[in-house]
Amino acid sequence: MYQDMFGGCENKKNLAGKAWEHAVALDLLNATKIEDCSIHCFHYQQMFECLFKHLLETKSKFGAYSKSHKLSKLLEEVTESTSFRTDKSKYRIELATVTMCAEEYRYNFDIDCKIYLDIVIRCDDLLKELLAFEKI
Repeated sequence: MYQDMFGGCENKKNLAGKAWEHAVALDLLNATKIEDCSIHCFHYQQMFECLFKHLLETKSKFGAYSKSHKLSKLLEEVTESTSFRTDKSKYRIELATVTMCAEEYRYNFDIDCKIYLDIVIRCDDLLKELLAFEKI
C-alpha cells in the first residue's frame, strides 16, 4: 500500500527516495505478525519526516528545512513555507503522537497498538494530501 503511494519516489537519490524506502519497510511489516507495533511507528514517522523535508527542500522558497523530528512542527513549516494548505488542527495531535511513539521505540517502551493504528488511519489522509501536492 505505502510502496504504491510512493511509487513515483522509487529509488530516487533524495529524501523522497528515503521516504519510499520507509514505505517499503512498512509494507513488509504489515505483512508480518509482529505484535509490537513500535517498529512500524518508527518507520511511519521516518517516512513522514522524509516526505516533509523533501517538500520543504523542493517546494519552499528557501529550499531548506529544520533539524526537527517533530512531525507537527514539520507540518507547520510546510504550510508556512509552501503553497500546501490543509486543516492542521485535524492532524496536530495525531502527528505529535506518532512522533512520541517513534521516540519510545528507541527506548523499548510498549505502545498501545490499537490506538496507534487508529491514528495511522487518520494520518494516512494527510499523507495522501501531501503526495498529491508533491506531484504538482
